[in-house]
Amino acid sequence: MSLEFLLTSLVIVASPGTGVLITLGAGLSRGRRAAVVAAFGCTLGIVPHMLAAITGLAALLHASALAFEAVRWAGIAYLLWMAWMTLRDEGALAVSSEGAPRGDGAVILSAILANLLNPKLSIFFFAFLPQFVAAEDAQPVVTMLGLSGVFMAMTFGIFMVYGIFAAAARRHVLQRPSVLAWMRRGFAAAFAALGARLALKER
Repeated sequence: MSLEFLLTSLVIVASPGTGVLITLGAGLSRGRRAAVVAAFGCTLGIVPHMLAAITGLAALLHASALAFEAVRWAGIAYLLWMAWMTLRDEGALAVSSEGAPRGDGAVILSAILANLLNPKLSIFFFAFLPQFVAAEDAQPVVTMLGLSGVFMAMTFGIFMVYGIFAAAARRHVLQRPSVLAWMRRGFAAAFAALGARLALKER
């Protein structure tokens, strides 16, 4: 395993995106435990893309415009739905002094769906993993599984840091209703922006 792989993975994982927003929202709304649960859900959401890349299914998404567009627009719709529910303060990730109305399962499901419905992740893994597998590797699949495991561990660890930081600030945020309102708007705008970015991207 190369230092280049670790550094590249670190940059990718630490970059703000849907998973970071979900983990921050869970930490702010329900505290540290919920942040860990959300980080776990986001990490699980990587598994289908990892398997798709290793088995070659990502190549189908890349080659088939219809398959790619179907997954892409489903992802866009889900992100916009999350933006709307967050704005209304009715979603599982709502920032509220009363805590989110749904349980851990809903948080995990939201996190998995957010990652699952992004075809860019499959194509990313399809292009990313092979770069760190030597041409003479006798067991490339095993190597890619190992690299994916490291990537997932980094994802879980870094997202936990994001979430625990948010949970630490939770009490201060909850004491200020105006801050809560702006936080909801900010999260809603961020989800909408991610949906718009996915809509504007091409294969």
